[in-house]
Amino acid sequence: MRYLFAFIILLFPFALGAQEKKQPKPGDVMIEKYLAAEADKLSKNFLDGAKTIAQWKANRPRLYREYMDMLGLWPMPEKTPLKATVTGTVEAHGVVVEKVHFQSKPGLYVTANVYRPKANAPSRGLSAAGVKYPAVVYVCGHSGRGRDGVKTAFQDHGFWFANNGYVCIVLDTLQLGEIPGVHHGTYGRPWGHLGSWLTSRERKGPDIAEKMKNHNRFWWHSIGYSPAAVECWNGIRAIDYLLTRDDVDPEKIGVTGISGGGAATFWIAAADDRVKVAVPVSGMSDLEFYIKNKGINGHCDCMFLYNTYQWDWTTIAALVAPRPMLFANSDKDPIFPMDANRRIFAKLQKIYGMYRTDARGRKAAGLVQEYVSEGGHDYRTDLRLAIFRFFNKHLKGDAKAKVEDSASYTPLEGKKLRVFPTDADLPKDAINHKIDETFILAAKVTLPERGKFAEWKKGKMVVLRHKVFPYFTQRIAPERIILEEIGFGMSVRGGCVTEGPVVVDIAYLSTKKPDPAIGTIYLSNQLDGISTSPPDAVQKRAGDRTVIVVGARGYGESTWTAKSPPNYVARSHVLLGKSVDEGRVWDIIATVRERAEVEPKRKHWRVVGEGKNGILAVYAALFEPSIKEVIVIDPPKSHKDGPHFLNVMRVLDIPEALGLLAPTPLTIIGGKDRAFDRTAEIYRLAGAADKLTRK
Repeated sequence: MRYLFAFIILLFPFALGAQEKKQPKPGDVMIEKYLAAEADKLSKNFLDGAKTIAQWKANRPRLYREYMDMLGLWPMPEKTPLKATVTGTVEAHGVVVEKVHFQSKPGLYVTANVYRPKANAPSRGLSAAGVKYPAVVYVCGHSGRGRDGVKTAFQDHGFWFANNGYVCIVLDTLQLGEIPGVHHGTYGRPWGHLGSWLTSRERKGPDIAEKMKNHNRFWWHSIGYSPAAVECWNGIRAIDYLLTRDDVDPEKIGVTGISGGGAATFWIAAADDRVKVAVPVSGMSDLEFYIKNKGINGHCDCMFLYNTYQWDWTTIAALVAPRPMLFANSDKDPIFPMDANRRIFAKLQKIYGMYRTDARGRKAAGLVQEYVSEGGHDYRTDLRLAIFRFFNKHLKGDAKAKVEDSASYTPLEGKKLRVFPTDADLPKDAINHKIDETFILAAKVTLPERGKFAEWKKGKMVVLRHKVFPYFTQRIAPERIILEEIGFGMSVRGGCVTEGPVVVDIAYLSTKKPDPAIGTIYLSNQLDGISTSPPDAVQKRAGDRTVIVVGARGYGESTWTAKSPPNYVARSHVLLGKSVDEGRVWDIIATVRERAEVEPKRKHWRVVGEGKNGILAVYAALFEPSIKEVIVIDPPKSHKDGPHFLNVMRVLDIPEALGLLAPTPLTIIGGKDRAFDRTAEIYRLAGAADKLTRK
């Protein structure tokens, strides 16, 4: 009865026409309850359940691999030659600033400023040339400085570190560097403001202009790409670069930054144990805030990895333990609120407390500290001083040194710090603007050998279950709802509770000649209501027999708000290790199972879908043996165009997925494209060529 009440609540506002612009969509309550419940589940799994240091240490190697995999860095990319180049130097405030670029991957340029002490400045306690200094990687946030690069916004930190006996490299981000790329692939913020940052050469190129405008890149989910991976990788390679320098102590590397730089601090320190001290500033919240409080709406894609293994978010930070960490925040920061900060710090205290000492014998519990500054999302004097003191104590080993604020350093004009002074100097082989297309490569699937199709299919299904659809087995049996009997060519309308609060629409079209053996399910793609008129291809195949129309989550009466920005629902799913389309596949499976239970005499279930829905039907059939036939109408050729499942393109693409169905009967209407020749070849190699029809 409680499910019936929930379904009526979801249905009636829409049915009564209460669809004003400012009112929520009928599915908003449903999907938000679902996301909140999933976030609560994951938040209870800190440290993957480890209760002792022995358990944590036993799990940590696996968790490290999972973390790197979720970032898109496992296996670790090849460390190609950096080709580091100093294009010039500037002297100011008693230090030398080197203008440096290196390539973290071939063509992926990182522009940076390296602040170093002058070779001989004994009056400031700095030794003569030949001394190795502790080094700090400063990773920047979102403070655009146009053509000069975001690094120029944080030069005061570089000046302070160099004046106090450090080498400091300040990195441009991918999004806001001298050679701009894309961070907001799914966040949906328009890219018009980037136009003024493009070089004259780039502005003349239609390709780059079009790419900058095209922010609807949900295929990032399908390939497993996040700009967080690039920022982390650039930080790792920056450490590689620092260790090539004669003036850097390789045993004393630190990392810090605020906002996006705070997030990058976590990414880099968790990924690279060469980092000895980490000071993330306003860089991490938790799933309760990101999902339940919709905090994700205030954050760029660079702030998140794809939570494939369903971690509690703070477990990422736990990988830094027991190395010294200052968890620094501000008490009035709306995008990193204090209630979440307290939850995170309590968990950090737990993991650090589990370690008795660090590698140097220091009491581990004292190596994680919290600092809270009064104010909003920004640096202030007290916050900077706390950061500098922490580095002096834990990286430099000089806790008694006098510390002054860096605000006293008058910033240089940004142009003076450019690595590439003019547009003509910019490298023509740079791929920063399209790194999302090559950073993670789609799988190159080898077709099965003749006579070995079953073995080939088994291997692919194992990977799909592990990497793309690992949580189907955890879901409960579906429950049916009959809502009402209506006319207009339909006999019954109802729904199916597929999991938690998720209810999908079901409509049963009237029939003159019920067939007890065959059932046809058509996947509706209507956002407003549920389709009552399946396409002719479905009608012809079904004849006078019953057609069950199913509107999976997000369709029909469960339509939710999909404003762009911020794409809250789609983006929240990946923080939970899922995707909307993955949930829709489960809705289809659950509905078929419910129907098979209610109508056990029907042994042949046929599922039909148009466009992306057709591919959902294919994946449902791969996991549900009750589905004996699939009809796909006008399918996309690649998951780049949807549907989107986490990491699926690392395993296979749509033509191979269709081929996996063999020997299940498959009809592809509008499937004459050469891409589906591959599907036909797989069916042939499976000895099931007669089971594939292309129209």
